[in-house]
Amino acid sequence: MSAAAAPRTARFYTAARRHPWVMGKLADWRLPLGPYNAAQIALATVGGFLLVKTISVWSVLGPIPVAAWLVGIWLLRRPKIGGRHPVSAAMGMVALAVQPAGGRIGQRAARDPRARRLGGGFTLEDLTADISAPMPPQQAARRSRTQFPAPAAAGPAAKGTRAAALLAQAQLRARNQKGGR
Repeated sequence: MSAAAAPRTARFYTAARRHPWVMGKLADWRLPLGPYNAAQIALATVGGFLLVKTISVWSVLGPIPVAAWLVGIWLLRRPKIGGRHPVSAAMGMVALAVQPAGGRIGQRAARDPRARRLGGGFTLEDLTADISAPMPPQQAARRSRTQFPAPAAAGPAAKGTRAAALLAQAQLRARNQKGGR
């Protein structure tokens, strides 16, 4: 280590990570059966409100809904759903439900491109032209590299045409393959 280089310093904040955010603890005083985390407080308030507003519906069941509410609050004391806090798990499910089917690209919904009309074309060449006729320079350069044998026999294509040269070349390849060459 050189004298000019400063030593590296690392800081750890494990105390804040070891103790989750809780409510109901103030110095040495705490709520009965507490402290409570945010999920427990949320279930207690929302569940209690719903139980009070719907008492006429569940009152025939006796104390079962109230007991289920209290057990639910107790079960949320150390909540983990697949290793995640229930609030973050619920937000992940909501995010999954509302995301576009095609995903996102740059914070925008990815969509298929709009339909458009495709155009195309083709070119017909005159195959009856003579092989010795003048050709464009590019075509002549390609032709000089490829040696076309003379046509083998007069058939549907007349002698001296490009079609006849291609036919003769195909026949020559077929004979070479049959001959084991």
